[in-house]
Amino acid sequence: MINPKKQINVLLVGYNGANNTGSEARLQVIIGELRDTFKGKVQITVPTLNERNLRRYLKEESDVKIEPIPPIFFSAIKRLVKESDLVLLVEGSCYMDTWTSALLWAFLYATRCAYNEGIPCVAYAVDSGKLSSFNRYLVKKEASKTDLIITRTERAAQELSKIGVTAPMKVTADCAFKFNPNKEDEDILQKIWPEAGNKLVGLAAVDFSLWPVVIRPWGKKENLYRWPYYFSRSKSRHKKSDELARGWARQADNIIEKYGHKIALICMEEVDEPLARDIQDKMENSKDARILSSSNYNASHITYILRSLNLLVTSRYHAGVLSLEAAVPQIALGHDTRLKGLYQELVIQEYLVDSFSTDLWISLEQKVDDLISNPDKQDEILKKGFKEHLSRTSMNPELLKTFLKETGLAGKYDL
Repeated sequence: MINPKKQINVLLVGYNGANNTGSEARLQVIIGELRDTFKGKVQITVPTLNERNLRRYLKEESDVKIEPIPPIFFSAIKRLVKESDLVLLVEGSCYMDTWTSALLWAFLYATRCAYNEGIPCVAYAVDSGKLSSFNRYLVKKEASKTDLIITRTERAAQELSKIGVTAPMKVTADCAFKFNPNKEDEDILQKIWPEAGNKLVGLAAVDFSLWPVVIRPWGKKENLYRWPYYFSRSKSRHKKSDELARGWARQADNIIEKYGHKIALICMEEVDEPLARDIQDKMENSKDARILSSSNYNASHITYILRSLNLLVTSRYHAGVLSLEAAVPQIALGHDTRLKGLYQELVIQEYLVDSFSTDLWISLEQKVDDLISNPDKQDEILKKGFKEHLSRTSMNPELLKTFLKETGLAGKYDL
């Protein structure tokens, strides 16, 4: 009889250390699920391009190791995969190039390395989205080498199948639906902004013109994300960014003047801060607005802030997810398929405004008026949606356990 090994080494490949609330929430949930699944027999490695940021919210412990990797990551990923027994792709925005092709390539390269080494690889509650023709080819070729792809929406699974991905697929829900903020943070808003009271609207805006981040040997310092990655900037993009800020500022002023609410400019990722500052600078009632950013507040803080809102208007997927338990009425100003998929499953598609729409600000204002005037209008459907998604996200660790049994890893580690 073969003696079972004492410990399984699991590599979590994702968008770790970016001061991104959604990624932080997902990572904490996934680490908790792995601890429950492996019952103290796991060593978790979390690679990151920004070790300092990651250490803000993730503590190294006996079973968790933070592994810094360089911006040119291929050799580091190959080494880390070879040292692992199981690879999990844990970034929600996995199969898309909306943000940057570099992230997509990192996930696909990790998959390829695992395949070549005969190491099991699972995409864990991920999404798909916009892809260039070249990246569609890469996803079809490399993602098909994944042992199991768990998508967080039915739409994502359908899109991957249309591309030609042949890996086994299951549909569940995003891990962040299970995120439990720390009870001690519940009064965070009262501590930092007591004047907000119980009349607060949150705007979680994204500067669409910054993306995708592109790879360049050099560029302007103000456009540098981290060498060799630069935000996409040009005169036309600057103009679009300015127009976007003006549109958000008008919406914020209208809410303040018409309904007497204060405005929380919520930055779900640190890169949202410049747009938030621009919005506040362009507001006539800027004294009634405050920037609340993930660079200053962790996922637990941001989640309680989101759940304290009277209304959320968001371009960030995880703002919608993390606010859902409190049934906060929400509207999306979307620029990709992630919020579209979420709103389809919540059956609130009529509250999704396309960022490319010619009448987006008129439409957005009408929806804001509708939900502020009728605060309970979405209540039952959001509560039902949260309950359904919580049930579906609970399937993630169960699917992982089944996968471990089918691949023989469960017996190898006596699970």
